[in-house]
Amino acid sequence: MTKVYIHELVDVVGHNRARYQHHMTANWVPVALRERDQRCYGVWSTIGSTGRWPEVVNMWELDGWDGLVRNFEVETAGGRDQDPSLAAWWSEAAMLRRGGLDRILVPDAGSAPIDELCAAGVRGDLYCHEIVQVPPGGASELLAAVRAQGEEAYRAEGLTLVGAFRTALRADDECVLLWACPTWAAWGAFEQAWDRGGGLAGWRDELIGLGARWQRTLLVDSELAPLRTGRQPHESDRRPIDEV
Repeated sequence: MTKVYIHELVDVVGHNRARYQHHMTANWVPVALRERDQRCYGVWSTIGSTGRWPEVVNMWELDGWDGLVRNFEVETAGGRDQDPSLAAWWSEAAMLRRGGLDRILVPDAGSAPIDELCAAGVRGDLYCHEIVQVPPGGASELLAAVRAQGEEAYRAEGLTLVGAFRTALRADDECVLLWACPTWAAWGAFEQAWDRGGGLAGWRDELIGLGARWQRTLLVDSELAPLRTGRQPHESDRRPIDEV
């Protein structure tokens, strides 16, 4: 079954990023799994020098469009704007975050679900998180080029493609790519490989030829992120917020 994902960019209040991530993983994921069959794909911190700060990136995995429909039905049943479980969780989360931006993502055929990624031991010391804009209708072509050329070019620099997605509910003009990077030193070499004559110069030219514009930010796993722990967060992971 093809999965569908909710991708969230969350603005955190002050020094509450670790607390918000714990509230998201330990306090919400067990409820989401039980009531919505919604799995945590990842919860990361954005390295602020590469993007907005303080920011958290969340991704949620659902069983296709039917799973996404069920998720929204649970939330809005009976005309309510939140189900009771989410409302209780939200009241605490509201003190830790101020808002954000979500998108719905559809993976390409080569992207594995989170349980398979965990079983395979996919993990990075950091992750390259790329949001790529392309001309309307060009998202599928971009993803095909990633598989045909970009993935091997990145692999030569030590990076692994975790997932490749197109953004739904828009003009098929945006993709999201997530790459695992083994070390900070590998990332430094990777960035320098984009220079003229470097190992990624050809891929850069291919992207430009496709009319692509991209922004890359760096992410690191939160404490209970599945790619870090190899499992979904449990209720047993919970601890008082003043201990986070």
